[in-house]
Order: sequence, then C-alpha cells, then structure tokens
Amino acid sequence: MDVPVHGFTAPGFAPVAEAFARNLSELGDVGAAFAAYRDGEPVVDLWGGLADPDTEAPWREDTVQLVFSGAKGLVAACVLLLVERGLVDLGAPLARYWPEFAAAGKERITVADVMSHQSRLPGVRKPFSVEQMLDAPFMAALLAEQEPSADPRAGFVYHALTYGWLAGELVRRTDGRDVGAFFGEEFAEPLGLDVWLGLPDALHPRAATTLAGPGLLAAPAEGPSGDALRDLMRNPLLVPGATTLWNSAAFRRAAPAAVSAFGTARSLARFYACLARGGEIDGVRVLRPATVERGRAELRRGTEGLWGSPMAYGAGFELHTELGLFGPAPDAFGHAGAGGSRHAAWPSQRIGFSYTPNHLRADSPDPRPLTLLAALATCAAS
Repeated sequence: MDVPVHGFTAPGFAPVAEAFARNLSELGDVGAAFAAYRDGEPVVDLWGGLADPDTEAPWREDTVQLVFSGAKGLVAACVLLLVERGLVDLGAPLARYWPEFAAAGKERITVADVMSHQSRLPGVRKPFSVEQMLDAPFMAALLAEQEPSADPRAGFVYHALTYGWLAGELVRRTDGRDVGAFFGEEFAEPLGLDVWLGLPDALHPRAATTLAGPGLLAAPAEGPSGDALRDLMRNPLLVPGATTLWNSAAFRRAAPAAVSAFGTARSLARFYACLARGGEIDGVRVLRPATVERGRAELRRGTEGLWGSPMAYGAGFELHTELGLFGPAPDAFGHAGAGGSRHAAWPSQRIGFSYTPNHLRADSPDPRPLTLLAALATCAAS
C-alpha cells in the first residue's frame, strides 16, 4: 500500500524520496522522517506515515521523535565545547572534575575513557527504581561509589545508559548547568534546532508514539545468568512493557542523558551538517574546526566485548566500521539510536543527515536506514 510522502528533495535527490516511500510501503516503517543537508543547504526533508497508529495521527512537519542513543552525539558535543574552552582535558582523570569519582579504584579513569566506552562502568551494580533512573544526580552518585568491572571484556563495552550519567555529571561539575540546559543554550538555540535532551512538557503533544517491533524487547532471565558482566549490562529500557515508560511524560521530561534526545530529523541533520562544515552553518559557529576534528579522532576500535560486533569511537562519536551503519562514507561520524535511527556527518562531502523512525526494530542490519543512505550517497556523487 502506498503511503503519502511529504516534504521536498532538491534537484538530483528524488531517488531518496523513492527509497523513503519504499520504507513506508514495503519495509514496515509506521511513521518516520529523513533529512539531509549538503554544504549547509537542505537537500532532503521528508516525512510520512503515522505518528500514532492507535489514533491514526499523521506524522507532521513538526513531529518530534525519541532517538534514544542518538543523544550520545549531542552529549559529546557538549563535552567537546568544554574542552575547547579549556575547562576539560580529555586526557585528565574524570576525578579531577568530580572528586568523589575517584572512589573504589577509579582515580585513573580519564574523560577520554568515558567518552570512548572504556571506563569499565557499563552498568549500575546497585538496584534502582524507575524513578531513581530518571534522577541523574542520584545515578551519578551510584556510579561514583561503584568499583569498575575487572572483567577483561569491560575494557571496551558499550555503556548504553552510564555514558550519559558520567558525561552529564562532568558537564554539571565543570559548567554548573545540567547537560540538557547546556545543549539547549549552546547548540540548539544558536542553530535554531528543534532538538532537546529531555523534552519540555509543553512539547509532549508533538512527540510521536514510539513503538517496539518484534524481538526488540527481550524478557530478562530469571536470576543471575552466571555472567556478571552480562547481568550488569541488563538494560531496563529494553524489557517487555517498556514502551509504556518510553511514552510516559516522566520519561520524556527526564530520560537519562545517554538516551534522552527528542527532535525532528530536519534539526538533527542540521546539527550534523554544522559539524560536517567544521562547526559552523549559516554564519553561526558553535565549535572550532580543530575541536570537531578532535571529537572524531579515533580513540578505540575493536570488537565490542558482549555483542561481538565491530565498534569504533572518537570522543563520544561512533565512527565508520565495516558494518556501514552510517552509509558508505569512510569518514562518517555520529551516533545511531536503538531500533534503527541514524544521525551523522560525512565531512568529506559536507553532508549531515538524520533518520527518525517511530517503529523501532531489532533487524541487524536494518534495511531502512541503509537504503536511504545508499540513495543519498548515489545522489550526492552524481
């Protein structure tokens, strides 16, 4: 069944709209948006489908979508701005800025370790409630007192939630603002972005309903698995019934910083278009070119300890691997979100893009973003 597609493509980019339409009609997208900029100018801005299938509310031009770990790239930019201002040194121990963090043998863990998922704190060992999970200072305090994992695999394992509590507390300790306010005032407002780390209550009616596809939400095993690191990594956001939490006012308002980004594809693409141009767009500079280069400089590449898949990181940004999550560009950097969203820059082509679906899927690889990015690359090269 054909689903109407709204928006525009610049001359030469019509195949991207065709790929987007196929995602909606053939590949199972419920509602989504895709946008791309080239050299600071919008070349793709598309949306379609349903923001809420229960009410049949359509996806609109201003619909905002939860992109989960797409937030990590935004948090990375906040830390990099503090580095640029001389308030943070990536090579310094995190405890220099957060003295309590030195407890339990963590005095040598650096800011760079945190930003590249090497801090050996991939989960929180003490039990916590949903309400506590939404209290960033409380969760940061638990991590400050926690001993790092001694498991050899923990040296390079994805910090799905703890990345945000660690990096967010660094921002708060060095600047005084929480990371959501910092991003809003230093990036979103100057660049005119409809992007938030934590969605203001007044904007909740614009949020699409986030849906879980088959296989995405796994039932937790009963009791300890016998693998302490795997138990530590259990994600409370990916369990049966979690969609109720995702779409709650409390979560939209105060989601953990690592997974709290809400925005339009148009604005997320503009953010990465700015980074693709070295931190400037439309005469507004938010980062120096050298700072962007430092952020995307490789800090670690290898096989992720639990997933067994390739992973590469700069200072908070995912980098290109053989999986091609961000399309074919070898210099791509950005961040993916759980269930299929993609947000990144191709610096050599001065392109920034974002794909924001509301139907999150467990497919690996997920064909929806890959078909869009293949079309975008072909059009950009012609």
